[in-house]
Order: sequence, then C-alpha cells, then structure tokens
Amino acid sequence: MAAAATSAAAQQPALAAPPPYVDELPGMGRPIDTAATALRRAALLGRLGEAVAVIPAARERDVETDYIQDNDFRQSNTFFYFTQLEQPAAWLVLVAHSRGSVAGAASGAGAAGVGARADSAILLLPDRVPARERWTGVRLGPGELAQRLTGIAQVLSVTKLDSILAAQRARGVPVYAPADRYSAGLPAYERLHGDSTVNLHDLRPIVDSMRQVKDAAELAALRRAIAITDSAQRAVAASVAPGMFEYQVEAVLEGTFRDLGADRVGFPSIVGSGPNSTTLHYDVNRRRMNAGETVVVDIGAEYGQYTADVTRTFPVSGTFTPHQRAVYELVLATNQAVLDSVRPGITLGRLNSIARDYMRTHSGTACDTVTCDRYFIHGVTHPIGMDVHDVGPMSVPLAPGMVITDEPGIYIPQEALGVRIEDDVLVTATGHQLLTASAPRTVAEIERAMQRTPAPVRRPGREE
Repeated sequence: MAAAATSAAAQQPALAAPPPYVDELPGMGRPIDTAATALRRAALLGRLGEAVAVIPAARERDVETDYIQDNDFRQSNTFFYFTQLEQPAAWLVLVAHSRGSVAGAASGAGAAGVGARADSAILLLPDRVPARERWTGVRLGPGELAQRLTGIAQVLSVTKLDSILAAQRARGVPVYAPADRYSAGLPAYERLHGDSTVNLHDLRPIVDSMRQVKDAAELAALRRAIAITDSAQRAVAASVAPGMFEYQVEAVLEGTFRDLGADRVGFPSIVGSGPNSTTLHYDVNRRRMNAGETVVVDIGAEYGQYTADVTRTFPVSGTFTPHQRAVYELVLATNQAVLDSVRPGITLGRLNSIARDYMRTHSGTACDTVTCDRYFIHGVTHPIGMDVHDVGPMSVPLAPGMVITDEPGIYIPQEALGVRIEDDVLVTATGHQLLTASAPRTVAEIERAMQRTPAPVRRPGREE
C-alpha cells in the first residue's frame, strides 16, 4: 500500500468528468434500486407527520490507525436503507408535512424551505476533490449524475447542510435523527443535540420497525447472500479432512464467498473443531482438526449489505460416530420442530420454548443421564437482514416478509463435542419457506457431500 499523502498538491488538476462506467465509481457500490428506496422514503415520511428526519452516512475509517482487515468502509444501515448509496460523509434530509404529497416524497421532488407543502428528500454529498481522488478513485458528487443514479431529485453539496437544518429548525417541528455511532461526534448532530430549542427524537425505533418486514429488494439480496453461503458450506463439506487446520477451512469458504461475488463476510467466520466446537462464537480458527471430531462451521456471506447466517456441523473423518449421530439427529429433529412451527402470528419467544421442550422430551440417552437441553445454551432464533442479529424483539408476532434463523445446538465440553444446525427461514402468508435448502442438512446429505472431490474454483473470465 502506498503511503498516505502528507500535504495537498500545490496545483490541483482540473476536475475530471465522472467516467461513463458509473458502476466502477468507488462511492457507488452496487446499482441502486431507485423504486424500492423511494417507497421506503415515502413510507417513513408518511409516519413522521409534520417533521424532519436527518440521516448521516457512515464515515471512512483511517487506514493508518484503525488496522483495517477488510473493506475500509461499510455504510450505515439506516442511510443505506433509504438510499442504497455506498458513499461516506453524505447526509439525507427528509422533510415531512402532515398534508404533504406522498408522490413528492417518493420521487424526491419538492422544496425544503419554510412554507413548502410537498414532502421532499434532499441528498447532500461531499464535493469532489481531485487531489483526494488520486487516492480514492473518482467519487460521486452533487449534480445530475447523482440525481439520476439515486432517484433523488435534489442532490446538493454537503456544505448546504447547516443552512437546510436552520430552515427546518425555524419551522419549529420535531427533528428525527438516528441516535447511533454514525451520528455520535458529527458536528451537525451535536449542534442539534445541544440545542435546547430543538425537539429531537431518535429515528431508529421507527426505522427498525420498518426493517423487520423485508421488501422484494431486500429479499433478493438476502437470497443471493444465502445462496453464496450455501455454496460455501458445500465447498467445506468436500474439503474437510483430518490434519487440516481450521484456517484452511476458513480459506475455502471465504474464497468461495469472494469467487461468487460476496461483498464481505457478514461476521467473522466460525470454524470450531473438537473442543472449539463447544464455544459458541469461537473465531480464532487456528487449531488442527483431528480424526473422530466434529467441526462447527457458522458462516454468512454479505451481499448488497444483507447477510446470511448458516451453520453446518461436519464429522472431520467424513462419517459420524454412533454417538455423534445420535446428538446430530436430535439437533436436526429440534430444528425441524421449530421449522414446522414458523408461521405468521407466532413469536420468537414461543419458538424458543418449542425448541427447548422438544429437545427435553426427545433426548433419550443421547446426553447420558441428563436431558440434552442442559447443553443447549442459547436461543434458537433471531432475525437476519443488514445485521446478522437484525432488528426485531422477541415479543413481536411474526409476519410475512420477516426472515429468521432456526439454530438449535448441543455443546458438551467434557466430550469436546458440539453440534449446531442453523437455517434461514422466510415467513410467508401461509407458513414459511426454508431458504437454506441447498446446503446439506441431514446425516446422509452431510456424509454424501463429504465424499465428493472438491470442484475446481471457477474464476471470472475463465473459458469453460
């Protein structure tokens, strides 16, 4: 990596026009579904009444001091939800009126000044700095291109933020801003927070309630992330063998992520063998795997800022021992009991009770003289989305469009034996859909997948 510049160039080159291949602008990321983001903005504006929402983008980390191990930027979930724009240091201002025009909100049309009656959306972007772009690549700045790519009619320089906020404060309406780590420390947010005349509210509870039910664009991104993750689990099954190190399994699965177009990992990959299989969030991944052990592989590819969460347990030798099989079959049956119960109206808390009750009453002798729920030390489910543990309380009844996990497990430290099976499940109007069906799941499927020779990795552009 080149060293960072210590001073600005004395003579800045002329501002170059953005290239026609806009998908290669570092600040853009993936193409934006402008219809989906417009509908989300309109829905939020409809909830706010007479108010203004102020949403900052994430800030870039410092490559010199933050010890960055992956992409140096990931967008704020709240900002991304309403823009799908992967641009740092930007702001979105949504101006809502109690009798505003929903059509205006959806398109981003309308004025933001005092007396404007149509709802409006204003995107504020940093001005382009040619000297900096020699390091970062061409960034998206204010102007017509940004309007076209984002579907927001008003795209202004971020230098206009203070004057826009001053005009909104003059209206005397409530101001909503997300109280999160992305807002903390930003001068504009701190000025709002410190102004006793501002009726400031946390925007996150409203947005979080909207994010619980996924729209079509969100489900498409989740399905892609899950498909990539399922492929990685199949690649792991074909690769695991005694004598491998956990990090070699990690290399196989994360290489599959990248080869199939994942943006990054949704969380640190968990590859826990032997005693490490009983540690829930073990991610050191340095141990050598031995014959006769199990290895728990809990992974999630992130695609379009949505992450999968899929766990499979493999016998390192390729076949389960009778005892491992008994424990595995109980975990799988518990997983199925939960899956069969997923439907609109049920709560996550109730699914947890179903899992524990099933495991307790069907343990037999799998865990010797105690029931196996003693070794089931975590909840069976949580929502997934832009976060691997996404928004959604345990008490909210499930509704069509929600996506949750189903992940019972048994962890017996004295036997160095851990088994977890985790699937991703979409709640539908009539029940549910198993989104992770392509990953091996039963004992027969796991053992059969482990007998296959790993397929050669297909590289982009390679002739078949």
